[in-house]
Amino acid sequence: MKLAEFNTADPARAAETLRPCIDVQRWVDTVAAARPFSSREALLAFAAEAANPFTSAEVESAMAHHPRIGERPTAATTEASMSRSEQAGVDPAEAGVAQALAQGNRDYEEKFGRVFLIRAAGRTAPEILQALNERLANSPAEEDSIVAQQLREIAVLRLEGLITE
Repeated sequence: MKLAEFNTADPARAAETLRPCIDVQRWVDTVAAARPFSSREALLAFAAEAANPFTSAEVESAMAHHPRIGERPTAATTEASMSRSEQAGVDPAEAGVAQALAQGNRDYEEKFGRVFLIRAAGRTAPEILQALNERLANSPAEEDSIVAQQLREIAVLRLEGLITE
């Protein structure tokens, strides 16, 4: 969508555009209400600021939509399509890495009670696996902070892919 179209869209359409970036109602409402934006860069900067911080409840809500790393969502939604694209660096044909990611996901979920989340875009499967293994040593409080930051990065990255000048 062009920035000019986003700026002039009715509030429901603007919210519909934003929601696949991250399904956090406060963020969606805040960004939509701040329109019009003078530039794409201004939109992205505002969106990043509006995402900081996410509350624990917002993180939990947003996490409900994220698949495990290495598992490609099959739904035909915009969010699922974005996730498939972001995880392009995770090749399920790399059996050893895929198995290690699956085990790491299980270990992470057992320790933290949620799926492992990382901004996968631009990262290879071995890089993701290394981050997963490192983050398993974190405390729940440390991990809460990291997950919120990863969600912010994902939201802005997705918005960047949706809005053009």
